[in-house]
Amino acid sequence: MKKIWTQGLEIPHFPQLNGDASTEVLVIGGGMSGILCARELQARGIECLLVEAKSIGSGITSGTTAVLCTHHDPLYQDLEARFGRETARLYGQANLEALEKYRTLAARFDCEFQERPHYRYAMTQTQAELLKTEAETLKRMGFTAEFQTETPLPFPVAGALYLPGMAQFQPLQFLYGIARGLNIRENTQVLGISGGVAFTNRGKILARKIIVATHFPLGRFRGLYALKLYQRRSYVIALEGGPDLLGTYSGMGKNSISLRNFGPYLFLSGGKHRTGQKGGWEAARSFADRYFPDLSERYAWANQDCMSLDGLPYVGQYHHGVPDLLVATGFSAWGMTNSMVAASLLADLVTGRQTPYQAVLNPSRTIFRPQLLSNLGHTLANFVRLTPRRCSHLGCALRWNPAEHSWDCPCHGSRFASDGSVLDTPAQKPVHLTNRGRLDLNR
Repeated sequence: MKKIWTQGLEIPHFPQLNGDASTEVLVIGGGMSGILCARELQARGIECLLVEAKSIGSGITSGTTAVLCTHHDPLYQDLEARFGRETARLYGQANLEALEKYRTLAARFDCEFQERPHYRYAMTQTQAELLKTEAETLKRMGFTAEFQTETPLPFPVAGALYLPGMAQFQPLQFLYGIARGLNIRENTQVLGISGGVAFTNRGKILARKIIVATHFPLGRFRGLYALKLYQRRSYVIALEGGPDLLGTYSGMGKNSISLRNFGPYLFLSGGKHRTGQKGGWEAARSFADRYFPDLSERYAWANQDCMSLDGLPYVGQYHHGVPDLLVATGFSAWGMTNSMVAASLLADLVTGRQTPYQAVLNPSRTIFRPQLLSNLGHTLANFVRLTPRRCSHLGCALRWNPAEHSWDCPCHGSRFASDGSVLDTPAQKPVHLTNRGRLDLNR
């Protein structure tokens, strides 16, 4: 797969850990949420060390489409019904503040930041009615939103939710810029955490507080994240020479396509499915053939999102029994604004500052949601499936992914290359795969 964001950038490099160390706060994970958190802590005068298993920005952040928007799945009318109007409003307010922080930082760090309205578009009348209700819900909460029947898209829609003042940017250019001056150690993998000590492949790190910002949290059972999260893949293509759509777009429904421009390219993303199930670039390419038949595909990649049980991220105390261990995860396909929300909230928790967002995103909130039954069903089905190829995380049966030539875990989303090396966490150890011939891989 060929990703687009590193093209033309000078990639910064940081030293690896060399022996034991100590710090006030340790941040684990060098993606957007980890780097933002380390920067926020440093700005508040807190000693901080960040460690990354590979290189900063090389994981999930490198595959984002980098749309900055306050309107996330599920719809705010659903959040209001599930949690109440105030909780839904606070979630929207937190993301609106995050967008403004990006806007402020973009004035200092080049990142091709562009203000763009966001359109949530519908292709059916039923979907359009939902969006009309959504616009009314957002207005009641004090946000700016409109329902429109026309958009700049080069095809008709049944309706769209229009959100002005949203944005898009170049995520790695931004991340590399804000990382300069931070205390970072790359190629330093954390293998375990116990009693304020992180054990890495290059030494131990003693810290007063530890923040886990590793996309899917480290560990197996503490905090029940193996039950509270599942991972979902989606697929992106970049078409060269596409029209300027004058906004960013996300569709309604399982088979919807999201769109945004970047320089001479038009991104189409879709085909989302639970990791370990069948999928690929067919949805995006079929959409391109239908609506943009004269454009050539130049890049294609896939990305992976941690989905929570209820649509809200888990940001705060990792588990009620470990007050000095914090976590940020479950951004549910909207990692950019939620990363900024997490950075601010975690810095507040470290410094003892009160914030209304703590209760909204508390990782210890109830797990009794319908998605829990689905997660349990997938886990049980893949525990009992007979195959010698098992995930090194919790032992689920792996499935071959012919689109990406990888072994994927349907339980928690770990992925392995054909040689058994880890591609995506939560697995940290490689797996031993026998009979790796072509016929065997495609059974």
